Amino acid sequence: MPFSNTHNKYKQKFSAEEEFPDLSKHNNHMAKVLTPALYQRLRDKETPSGFTLDDVIQTGVDNPGHPFIMTVGCVAGDEESYEVFKELFDPVIQDRHGGYKPTDKHRTDLNHENLKVPGEGSQNLNLGGIWGEFGHPGAALNSLDGEFKGKYYPLKAMTEQEQQQLIDDHFLFDKPVSPLLLASGMARDWPDARGIWWAPGLPGGHLGGTHVIFAHF
Repeated sequence: MPFSNTHNKYKQKFSAEEEFPDLSKHNNHMAKVLTPALYQRLRDKETPSGFTLDDVIQTGVDNPGHPFIMTVGCVAGDEESYEVFKELFDPVIQDRHGGYKPTDKHRTDLNHENLKVPGEGSQNLNLGGIWGEFGHPGAALNSLDGEFKGKYYPLKAMTEQEQQQLIDDHFLFDKPVSPLLLASGMARDWPDARGIWWAPGLPGGHLGGTHVIFAHF
């Protein structure tokens, strides 16, 4: 879904110095990295979906943070954000994740037998954010068969009985109320593209199955 931000179209009316936010009292990784010069280089850029630098840093600008709690202070609105705004994201990621550099690679293990599920009871998996070129994964899960066969419940289409069962199971979505989440756009189009996949054939939980929560922002 394209972003509706048209702010970049009006930036020619203001200089980079006038637009640069006051981050002098902010304690987040974005504020540590973003300089007036970097802001000037990136402020006119946007991703194919229309995500701008102002969208990236909005949550960090609106929420200065706590003197003793370092937050991230920026969000990627889509897959392309990491490339278009890499001058900001790369050092933020490196600072936040203990030196993880752009040249480092995640270690991938797709063997499901190596998955570790701590504790007893319901097996819950939270998935949210950016899926790039892939469609919403709930539809793909509906095609699973055998012990993995389940059903995807869109939050918007749940019946009152289904909602009450999920409430009783302490599993129902809550609308985001955190200032950090709201400023980053995580409540955009709520409750569309949110849901729960339930596989009753798998062990765990009051509902007798494994639940996968989807929140596609």
